Amino acid sequence: MKLLMFYSPEFWVKPFEKVVPDAPDPAGEETYRRAVVIFYHAEAEDVGREDRVVTKWVKNAKWLGGKFDTKLVVLHSFNHLSSSKAPVEIAAAMKDEVRTRLERTGYTVLETPFGWLNEWKLHVSGESLAKVFKGI
Repeated sequence: MKLLMFYSPEFWVKPFEKVVPDAPDPAGEETYRRAVVIFYHAEAEDVGREDRVVTKWVKNAKWLGGKFDTKLVVLHSFNHLSSSKAPVEIAAAMKDEVRTRLERTGYTVLETPFGWLNEWKLHVSGESLAKVFKGI
């Protein structure tokens, strides 16, 4: 699993093109404020170790949210962080479990449209910790 995490005062996203045939149609463009935005990429190596990956993913999200005093997390599938790719079903299942675990602890979790290419604008704070890359 690769995570590219940002603290973003503002993140705007708009669906562009469906790439997973059975992906649901999105509502349209969205703007999120004061959010931890996590671009994630599930790798083939994650298969069989999903629980460990999810646990670390949740810890990293909470750590960054704590640094910026926010409980808003936006998850964005971004399959450009590695050449290794997990099956779509595995990536979606891990993402769903991350969402469940974060919500159980008081976080609001939003997602960009899964299975879609998206247009986006990302405002990232200048602080060093506002930009974090993790390989799990």
